[in-house]
Amino acid sequence: MTIKEQTAHWIWPSNGVITDLYGTRKGVHKGIDIAAEMGSPIYAVAKGVVSRSYYSDSYGNVVFIKHSNLFETVYAHLKSRNVFEGKAVKQGEVIGRMGNTGDSSGVHLHFEIHQNEWTFEKQNAIDPVMALGEVGIGKYVFADIAKSLEVSGRSQLQPQPNGQLPAAVNESNLGAGYQGNGEIVHSVKPGETLWSIAKRYGTNVETISAINHLKSNQIIPQQTLIVQ
Repeated sequence: MTIKEQTAHWIWPSNGVITDLYGTRKGVHKGIDIAAEMGSPIYAVAKGVVSRSYYSDSYGNVVFIKHSNLFETVYAHLKSRNVFEGKAVKQGEVIGRMGNTGDSSGVHLHFEIHQNEWTFEKQNAIDPVMALGEVGIGKYVFADIAKSLEVSGRSQLQPQPNGQLPAAVNESNLGAGYQGNGEIVHSVKPGETLWSIAKRYGTNVETISAINHLKSNQIIPQQTLIVQ
């Protein structure tokens, strides 16, 4: 199988703007950089086990995750880490918050993918676009959290904002809100606005904007928003 086939189910590790690509800086940049607001959530691109979680002078706060398909992913320069070594994580789980720690010149996530495992020389590093798709500097990417729901052949429980019993989430209502890591997340559907989403969940536009570090009221289909 190709790398793309093995990682077809992966999601982007963060919402944000691509600010640097693999192979720049005379070939020494072995990952991809995504910039967003300080404290933005960082997600596990796929399920796996945390192999390292620590602070280093270069990476700053950093999390490594080993995946069952023999890849290891690296999430660096975090403001904070939510996971510890040995913890099993689900795809889309918030493993930390975006920051500017270590050898970093601005708030961003530095993300790497390594075949088999990370090494100090990084000889196993691969270009993240081989797994996540082609992008360019200035491109906005979204962590498609809805993609991480396992809907094939079974349903999941959807928390209801009005306190009613949970409803099932399946292929017919996947755009509805669902809960992950204590947060209720909504996948934007065509025609929706921040106002309509806020009304649906009994909250307000200001709260949703603050939680998601939005600079404007403009949203697009398939964008993921934390609503509570």
